[in-house]
Amino acid sequence: MLLDYFCVKHLKMIIDTHTHLFVKDFDIDRAAVIKRAMDEGVEKFVLPNIDSSSIKSLKNTVDEYPDEMLPLMGLHPTSVKDNFKEELALIKNTLDTGKYFGVGEIGIDLYWDKSFLKQQQDAFQTQLQWAKEKKLPVSIHIRDAFNEVFEIVEQEKSPDLKGVFHCFTGTLAQATHAIDLGFHLGIGGVVTFKNGKIDKILPEVPIENIVVETDAPWLAPTPFRGNRNEPAYLRLIIKKLADIYQMNEEELECMIYHNSMDLFL
Repeated sequence: MLLDYFCVKHLKMIIDTHTHLFVKDFDIDRAAVIKRAMDEGVEKFVLPNIDSSSIKSLKNTVDEYPDEMLPLMGLHPTSVKDNFKEELALIKNTLDTGKYFGVGEIGIDLYWDKSFLKQQQDAFQTQLQWAKEKKLPVSIHIRDAFNEVFEIVEQEKSPDLKGVFHCFTGTLAQATHAIDLGFHLGIGGVVTFKNGKIDKILPEVPIENIVVETDAPWLAPTPFRGNRNEPAYLRLIIKKLADIYQMNEEELECMIYHNSMDLFL
């Protein structure tokens, strides 16, 4: 009954739980992109940081849209190099001195470069510990590294550790493992791809453990695949999920909105 009331009160509201609106890809038309998204019912935008070089543009975007943007602060795994301790110090100082709604984007990426695995593991574990101390959710990036990520999350497992496995494209067993550890799955444009595979396992995943995201400007859904992604396209992801779960779009949207609010606000 309470959820029914919540759904009526917040009809047609979506949260993009992972978007990089602050990057240069949106410099020429950021305002128009945000307006298009809001016209499609996107109410708030979760902005995971990348590294020290992106902090200024992230802050500028938040300053321009303080009611809509929910910034996260973290060091992305592909930005973890030999100087990662200096980077982490800058990230930690920023996290400690501002208002942030989570720690991210953090994780392990072994697709592009395996030579910094140890540094990525150290950076990831350190940032999970910050999140627990501050009782903030995390946004976890995983690419070719599920075993490595699970190993560290298991070590840091705690009632105070929660968040999103961003851009989840794993197996049903990996989905179940993430959920058992207290995490949500971030579902984005890949769910609309012809060979994305994630659509095959989602019927076995409870909708209570799902949030939606774009990862804009990357991973645009079909029919925009290969073009710049933007938060307005969340509507296509919602539509696809409604088809997968055989649910009314409005009902599904409301449940996912509730999941997102519960996680980040």
